[in-house]
Amino acid sequence: MNPAEWLVRTARLSPAAPALLKGEAIEADYATFATRVAAIAGALSAEHKIGKGSRVALFMSNRTEYLEAMYGIWFAGAVVVPINAKLHAKEAAWIIENAGAEIAFVSSDVGEALQALAPESLRTLIYADHPEFALLRQHAEMTRPMVIHDDELLWLFYTSGTTGRPKGVMISAGNISSMALTYFSDVDDVTAEDAILYAAPMSHGAGIYNFMHVIKGARHVVPDSYGFDADEILGLAPKIDNVSMFAAPTMVKRLVERARAIGSNGQGIKTITYAGGPMYVADIIAAVEILGDKFVQVYGQGECPMGITALRRGFVSDRTHPNWRARLGSVGVAQSPVLVRIGDEAGATLPRGEIGEILVSGTIVMSGYWQNPEASAKTIQDGWLWTGDMGAMDEDGFITLHDRSKDMIISGGSNIYPREVEEVLLEHEAVTEVAVVGRHHAEWGEVVVAFVVPTPGHEVSIGDLDAHCIANIARFKRPKEYQFIAELPKNNYGKVLKTDLRQMLENGESDEE
Repeated sequence: MNPAEWLVRTARLSPAAPALLKGEAIEADYATFATRVAAIAGALSAEHKIGKGSRVALFMSNRTEYLEAMYGIWFAGAVVVPINAKLHAKEAAWIIENAGAEIAFVSSDVGEALQALAPESLRTLIYADHPEFALLRQHAEMTRPMVIHDDELLWLFYTSGTTGRPKGVMISAGNISSMALTYFSDVDDVTAEDAILYAAPMSHGAGIYNFMHVIKGARHVVPDSYGFDADEILGLAPKIDNVSMFAAPTMVKRLVERARAIGSNGQGIKTITYAGGPMYVADIIAAVEILGDKFVQVYGQGECPMGITALRRGFVSDRTHPNWRARLGSVGVAQSPVLVRIGDEAGATLPRGEIGEILVSGTIVMSGYWQNPEASAKTIQDGWLWTGDMGAMDEDGFITLHDRSKDMIISGGSNIYPREVEEVLLEHEAVTEVAVVGRHHAEWGEVVVAFVVPTPGHEVSIGDLDAHCIANIARFKRPKEYQFIAELPKNNYGKVLKTDLRQMLENGESDEE
């Protein structure tokens, strides 16, 4: 299924419905949106020889033109290669070269740096914020979207590459269709009165949630800042109303803190879908108390985009079920099109409650990695995606994450999962952020080290934190060392870079004896 067909259908049924907005200003209705896309596809085909199987990169900051270019690429039958605009131009150039992308749509803030490093495969850069993009909109339209079958490549997404070169995740048209339709059954409903706000990078989770809103004829809003600004969102939402948005946990926390400071209850916000990293129980409790019943959690990864588990808003807001706190600390239950189980090192299913690797099978799982059969074979075995995430499933099917397998700390022969320690430390009022890693130790193998960002205006001591841990978790799990820092290192998606923290330890003091 070509997603451009969804746009064409909506434009026929609701041509005058507002589609693309910059802040409060309407830039295009659905008829105009679809007409522009067909013209862009016509230009890509006739002028640039882009067709079935061609790869076209999107390396631009958030803007409504992003959606026009993306749907134009699909209308022409080509493959979208989304690249986070926060990446360095060298990183973007490597992705473009690896993908064999022939054209890149860019914005001025990143385009010039990329142009200086452009690989040979890249024939043309098209600036979305230059007059040349407007000329594409005036080209003779392609008559109808190219047919894209369910097993054909649609979205070539590159992993964040925190442990080496990123890998190109091949997402098919069938994967996208399954993910989009599952949203309605397992995540949230969408109506024509709704609006999706793109505050997180459109190259990632925020952008991939456009489909549901195109299908339903809802509005697509890019804030004037082109990104995340808590004050802007809290001010814009009441004017737009029925706003849904994707947000990383760090963004949710900043939004909640700002809402608390100005006395806002998030008026105008309908749904905040959070994903992309751990949302600690203390933080989501505070979020619901301040902003209300607006939160849904999704767990996925590039290899199974947004589609492994979901924790619906009723579970996020419930405080009556005997296991509500444990459920709130989970990532929810399996979404409808997938099977999820917990496996041991050989892939055998573990009993409920035991920790192992999360394995997934279903219609949202990628077909493999681009031109990397070895990595594909390692990651997908006998039809199951090995996520690399450790977790446990309870009797009701709720899955709780216990960190990536590489993040697990083994101290004195005992397994320690950093998130468990982090959850406890975050319950202390003097701790605003924390990340736990292991430091090599000659006797114990590893010891637990906690990097703590203190809450402004609060004094905190190692003794206080140690006593708090001893009162809440087993002694062998408590940190043997605390390091107080101003902020945690994060990647472009807001995920804490524990590799950087380990490097800081390696470059610092020698092993404790």
